[in-house]
Amino acid sequence: MKIIYDSVSAQCSKVVTKSYSTSFSLGIRFLNKRHRDAIYAIYGFVRLADEIVDSFHDYDKATLLYKFKRDCEEAIHDQISLNPILNAFQQVVNQYKIKKELIELFLESMEMDLHQQKYTPEKYDRYILGSAQVVGLMCLQVFVDGDSDSYERLKEPAMKLGSAFQKVNFLRDVKADFYSLSRNYFPDINLSEFSRTEKLVIESQISAEFDAALYGIKALPKSSRGGVYLAYVYYRALFEKIKKKTATQMMNERVRISNGQKFMLMFGSALKSRYNKI
Repeated sequence: MKIIYDSVSAQCSKVVTKSYSTSFSLGIRFLNKRHRDAIYAIYGFVRLADEIVDSFHDYDKATLLYKFKRDCEEAIHDQISLNPILNAFQQVVNQYKIKKELIELFLESMEMDLHQQKYTPEKYDRYILGSAQVVGLMCLQVFVDGDSDSYERLKEPAMKLGSAFQKVNFLRDVKADFYSLSRNYFPDINLSEFSRTEKLVIESQISAEFDAALYGIKALPKSSRGGVYLAYVYYRALFEKIKKKTATQMMNERVRISNGQKFMLMFGSALKSRYNKI
């Protein structure tokens, strides 16, 4: 029975999410049950593509990504895939009418990671749009249950939140990206001489985006507000730790939030959300 296979596919996406991201897994637990499998499916799809370009160094990554893209297109068209991650994802795309353009922009950003790039401001914005902002928009489509008016009203703050998350990731992973993957996403910045002034400019952008995103979180349906707010609180706490580090320290260590602190953040966020104190 296909219903069994669809259930297995959903479980696969859930396992991928829990294996790769404690923070997002916690956030998803705070969503209404009817949304959880859909967000697991989106994360599973995104994670699999990201792994191709970030981890599979002993394989032909360009060919793997091409096949993944082709299989994704076929899964959405055929409404089934023998790849359980893509099978779960196509269900979400078809059920919530997620726009093909969002998926294409995401995969385009993954293709950018296949090659060393010298990021101009335009390329930087394009990468953030594809790698983070459109993922936020996919999730938003689920959160508003496909309602177009709510989607348009919350679209910009959702994109701001995705951008803030990605830029925090860039700062957190700057050491690994630069030394292990030979990547530098920041335009006009020489990471060999990463300075306090440059770090402050990036942090100023992130702060402004976090502030703009909070309005959208408050306006989300109750069914999704708590989970998104928890992700916001986690990333904001990570950002505050990053701000306390020097540019030199960021090039030599990776800032983390301990599991204990994550659970404390989860508890505080749950209380604020429950009593409408966001």
